[in-house]
This record gives sequence, structure tokens and C-alpha cells, in this order.
Amino acid sequence: MSHASAADNAAVFAEPTVPVRAGWTVNLSLATLAVFMAFMTPIQILLPLQLEHIDPHGKNDALSLVTGLGALVAVLANPLAGAWSDRTTSRFGRRRPWILGGALAGAAGLSVTATQHTVAGVAVGWCLAQAGLNAMLAGVTTPIADRVPLTQRAQVSGWTGLMQSFGLVLGALITTLLITGVRSGYGTLAVLTVALALPFVLRHSEPPLPRALRPAFDARAFARSLWVSPRQHPDFGWAWLTRFLINLGNALGTLYLFYFLADAVHYGDPGTGVLILTLIYTLCAALTAIPAGVLSDRVGRRKVFVVLCSLVMAAAAVLLALLHTWPSALAAAAVLGAGYGIYLAVDQALVTQVLPEAADRAKDLGVINIANSGPQVLAPALASPIITHLGGYTGLYTTAALVILIGGLLVNRIRIVA
Repeated sequence: MSHASAADNAAVFAEPTVPVRAGWTVNLSLATLAVFMAFMTPIQILLPLQLEHIDPHGKNDALSLVTGLGALVAVLANPLAGAWSDRTTSRFGRRRPWILGGALAGAAGLSVTATQHTVAGVAVGWCLAQAGLNAMLAGVTTPIADRVPLTQRAQVSGWTGLMQSFGLVLGALITTLLITGVRSGYGTLAVLTVALALPFVLRHSEPPLPRALRPAFDARAFARSLWVSPRQHPDFGWAWLTRFLINLGNALGTLYLFYFLADAVHYGDPGTGVLILTLIYTLCAALTAIPAGVLSDRVGRRKVFVVLCSLVMAAAAVLLALLHTWPSALAAAAVLGAGYGIYLAVDQALVTQVLPEAADRAKDLGVINIANSGPQVLAPALASPIITHLGGYTGLYTTAALVILIGGLLVNRIRIVA
């Protein structure tokens, strides 16, 4: 290997040691806000409203079908986009082309979804949006592992993690207060997705991958690389399972929130109710995420914070299971937000410490991100029969609490992270 390529190799694959600046964190957070606003607002507000108009009597099954198919696309698209990102030799780097390209494709998918008048059409449009947005997600999640040193990683993860909640808040404000109508809501999200991605794409360079370091393409080897053996990499496997279960519990608890407020709490305006609960949830998450990230970086420990967040989140789910009132929903939103804020800061930092290979960071994080999108496939399949046959919303939220607790306890099986 030449001296030049050795330097390039070090620049691309080396463990980061130089702290990132505030502007870098802000712009990455804006790009992260874009992708989660485009993800979460349709799931929580626009899709339920659209499907209720299309099929009022079959709205539950329709929402399960559309979100389940979209999440299935996400399961496939995220690691594939991550793997191709790892192999990208553009002079603009490996991540930024995928952030911008994914934003444009996701915006196009949202625009298609907005024009549909059948359940099948909505499903096709949402799947197109999920494909693009997951390519973007592969791009925005990897820079933390690429560029942020361990001593700063939970703090930066706290800021980017908060964007998941802020994305829903901003999207809910736009679609319930500022922009009226489902179609215009989708259109506004599409524009903002691209606009918020541009600051990071345009302002922050990254070292390109030299073509000499990109392996020759082999379809079978490429397919095999998408599987990370939990036997060979047990810490990666336990981290994946922990994230999967906590996100499954969270998905079970939030997927039917709109209908929970309408049918169990009998709240007069469930769309506004979702917005109020999300505001409380986000405020409490913001109050815990950054302090938890700073403390985690300072003491060098991650697992104890994951256990703590699972206990807090499970308590919120139990509250929803026992009481179907507006005051209890407000309290549960505050408790759930406080717990999830801790989780957002610490879990992403933990995951970046168990990645098997520096050269495959985006692909491996794409596999990890299946633990985010996979529960969106499984949750609708579980939630609908639980509501129908196993105790309604009490059964649903009890199940969510148990799943979250199990996920939090399993983090202790990870060995190489304190």
C-alpha cells in the first residue's frame, strides 16, 4: 500500500479522536430531524387520518397493513443502503450522497402517498417513502461512529436522538395547526425533508473512500456481509436484541395512540391529543437525554443507563394499562419521555462501541437499525389481535411493559461495554 493510500485508509477507517464542533452536531441533528419528522408524522397522524377517510370501519387493519409493509421495506433498505454507503467512492465522501439522495427519494415517496385514495395506493406510496428515507437514515446515523470520539459520543447521540421526538412534535405542529389537510401535510414534509438535509450535506466535508480500498463486487459475498453472526460477535447480537425489544415495546405503546385516545380515553380531538402528549413526552426526553449523555460519557458507563430507562418506560406502559383517562395519559407521556430520553442518548453510543469492522460501519448500523424498523413490522401483527382478543388496550400496554423490561435486562449480557 502506498503512503497516500495508507493515509487515506487511516482517515476513513481510524477511530476518531478529534472532538466535533457544535456546528457539526447542529447540522447533523437537523438532518436527523428531517428523516424522523418524515417517518413519524405520517405514522402517528397523516396515515391514520388518511386511512380513516378511505376505510372508516377497517382503519385499524388498514393502518397495520400499511405501516407493516412500510417497515418491511425499511428492514431491507436500511442495511442495503448502509452497505452501499460503505462502498461509495464519491469525492463528496461516503455518507453525504446517501443523505441527499435518500432525502430526495423519500420526498418523492411522500408526494406519491399524498395523492392516493385507496389502501393499496397508500401502501405503495408509503413503501416508496420508506425506501428513500431509510437510505437517508443510513447516511445520518453513521457519522457519529465515523467522526465522534468516545468521550463525546453519548452527548452527540443525545442531541441527534432527541430529533426523533422533535421530529414528531414539529410534524404534528405543522399538520394540525399550521397546514390543514392531509395532502398539504405530506407536501410540506417532503419539502422540509430535503431542506433540513442540505446544511450538513453542503457544509461538512468527509474523507472519500479511495477506489483501491473498495473491494471488488461479489453478489454472494455482498449478501453474506449483511448477516452479522451473533455467535462470532455476541456483544453486537445482544445490543441488537436489546434495541429490538425496547423498540418493540415502544412501538406497541405508540402505534395505536391516536385510536387509544379516540376509542378508550374518548378524547374529543385525538389529533390534538397526540400533539399535546408528544409535546410533554419531548420536553421530558429533552430534560433527561443531554444530562444522561454527559454523565454517561463522564463515568464511561452505558449499560446501567439502559436498565434505568427500561424501568422508567415500563412504568409508563403500566400506567396506560391500568388507567384510560386523559390525566393518566399526560402522566404516562411525561414518564415515558423521561425514560426514552435516557435511552436515546446512551443506546446509540453503546451500539457504536460493538460494531465489528470499521470498514462496514454503515452496513452494521443498518443491521442494528433493523431493530428500529423491525418492530414496526411485528408490532401491528401483535397489537391488533391483542386489542381484539387479549384485553384491549390494557393487554396491549401490559405486553409493552413486559417487552421493554426484558430488553433492558438483556443489555447486561454485553461484555465489552461497561
